[in-house]
Amino acid sequence: MMSEPRRGLGRGLSALLGEEAAAPQAGVKSVPIERLHPGRFQPRVHFDEDALEALAQSIATQGVLQPLLVRPLGDDYEILAGERRWRAAQKARLHEVPVLVREVGDRDALELALVENVQREDLGALEEAAGYQRLIAEFDYTQDALAQRVGKSRSHVANMIRLLGLPLEVRALVEGRKLSAGHARALLTAKDPVALAREAVRHGMSVRQVERAAQRSVHEKDVAAGAAKAPRDPNVAALEKELAMILGMRVTVAVGAEGRGTLAIHYRTLDQLDDLVARLKITPQKS
Repeated sequence: MMSEPRRGLGRGLSALLGEEAAAPQAGVKSVPIERLHPGRFQPRVHFDEDALEALAQSIATQGVLQPLLVRPLGDDYEILAGERRWRAAQKARLHEVPVLVREVGDRDALELALVENVQREDLGALEEAAGYQRLIAEFDYTQDALAQRVGKSRSHVANMIRLLGLPLEVRALVEGRKLSAGHARALLTAKDPVALAREAVRHGMSVRQVERAAQRSVHEKDVAAGAAKAPRDPNVAALEKELAMILGMRVTVAVGAEGRGTLAIHYRTLDQLDDLVARLKITPQKS
């Protein structure tokens, strides 16, 4: 776990590297383009070729106006921020590019790459989600701490990470920009997200239309399951109603043999789920 408070990244790269990053010309030097290598912690997987060509044309005319942020890698350098400019510079046939060299650890390298892309809105939804998940898995962040670090709300971070649980076919449609992040979040609650995703692409459905279809599919499933069940125990029905009033969500209780059973709480939106999780959390008592 983190042992000391760290500066937030909500203000951008300068918050991590110091205010001198806001005036990057200090300490800038030119480096041969072949001595630069993509960052190991770059969250971006897809680089739009049309956008790269446009940037390359600009660079060919005006040069690289903003230095790349790099860290030493043997005798070469690893790119922390600015891989898109480096790729475009190659297309523009530049021999050297301006860089700002900083000694940065792995965690800060991942944070820098993620925050730069998030603030520029360059990342796809799943790339952003994978970046958040990697920070949590490799560097012991909680969702709350991570949200503060990247300048996002905790619910935003949580909702983005949930997208990684979508079926591979749905994720491919999101990565291919055939479905938006909003579509993907709506599909999380669908009875059959793959079928609904195909329908959404085929008919050009809006996010709101997908949300309604997802809710309808869950309701139809519940109705069908309820019709096949035996008559309900009135005591169980009363308990379900009481719990639903307390939680503000539909609750179902299934009683099995020998007193065993299951209790299910049904949420309609991801925000409702976040609220439920927050209410169920128990803060450990300090000794």
